[in-house]
Amino acid sequence: MNKKTLNNILKFLVIFLIVNYIYGVFVPKQTSTTAVEPVRVVMSNSEYGKEALVTATIENNTDKDIIIPNDCPGEPLDVYTYSSGEWKQIQSNPTITCKPEKTITVKTKTSLKVPYDNWNYALFGNNGRYKVSFKADDGKQYESPEFTVVDQNIFKWLWTTFFYQPIYNVLIFLTAKLPYHDLGFAIILLTIIIRMILLVPSQKALKSQKKMQELQPKLEEIKEKHKGDQQKISMETMELWKTHKVNPFGSCLPLLIQFPVFIALFYVVGSGLNPDHAHLLYSGFVNVSFNEINTNFLRILELTKPNAFVLPLIVGLLQFVQMKMTMKRNTVKVGKKSDMDMANGAMVYVMPVMVAFITVSVPAAAGLYWATSTLFGIAQQYVVNKDSEKAAGGPKQIIEVKA
Repeated sequence: MNKKTLNNILKFLVIFLIVNYIYGVFVPKQTSTTAVEPVRVVMSNSEYGKEALVTATIENNTDKDIIIPNDCPGEPLDVYTYSSGEWKQIQSNPTITCKPEKTITVKTKTSLKVPYDNWNYALFGNNGRYKVSFKADDGKQYESPEFTVVDQNIFKWLWTTFFYQPIYNVLIFLTAKLPYHDLGFAIILLTIIIRMILLVPSQKALKSQKKMQELQPKLEEIKEKHKGDQQKISMETMELWKTHKVNPFGSCLPLLIQFPVFIALFYVVGSGLNPDHAHLLYSGFVNVSFNEINTNFLRILELTKPNAFVLPLIVGLLQFVQMKMTMKRNTVKVGKKSDMDMANGAMVYVMPVMVAFITVSVPAAAGLYWATSTLFGIAQQYVVNKDSEKAAGGPKQIIEVKA
């Protein structure tokens, strides 16, 4: 398997992992029970790590709607913590924009999820035992089972400290400094900063990839010469890479760095633009006003919500252009195409569709990041291709491939 195909397969697998990460890996499983009660308050988990979103679900199995007063900007359901041998109520009243509804309604025979996204850290920022409860319009009090909050596991701590928090702070800082506190331009600027940091390693990776393409005819000769002897093929392939100083995995590192940034940006925009996350800001940024952040980019693209048509189309087209440029060779093959060539050709069309599909499912801010990053990559690839053509010195070399 040549390096280009391996790289494309890696892209496909990483994108697949992103989808599972976003919609499955960190989504807590709802506690199940066989008992059916008229009204239940069920927590999404019995134990939460710090920073994990606490979510309650109200199940209404009665024949009447349940009406709960909406105390916004206060928390939706009352919260109690166990302290000094007794349960004590705790409260939070953040500066947020409340919905106009004065009540929370749980329809008959349905359930309603109640996330504490705007109150999470203020209420559940300390380790301990907790429960939530509410009083319905019928005067009855309903409460959840007890649950606990514990320290983050090491992997979540590393993720928060070294990926989420730095990107979160830089993005909030740029947004605060830019005119009109425009989140869209902050994302574009953040993307350029990240790509400039990765410029040297990514440029080396692109050149390594181009060298791999130039060596492809020799690799095919090795396969044909030692057909059936996989050990000999592997040995001569490694020797060829060593002679020409080519690292077949050289282009993977910049790609692997960008995907955590993409995921972190998804969570920053999806849940980070509210005052409850202010504790993650570094000391110099604590006075940033979240209410002043403009999330409507150019007044046509709401960055906190998915965009179903225009942005995915743009991202898909840019990805297609980049892949076509990446696979551009200084040689022309005449004859039968190999299975690898056909697989690479298929990936040119499959990858843009996959990327566009993911863009439909995530906030437009993540799509804007990916579009800007891809556009930057196209410019880089153009420079590499031009340098490669100059080094080739003349028209494309024609290579005959026997059927």
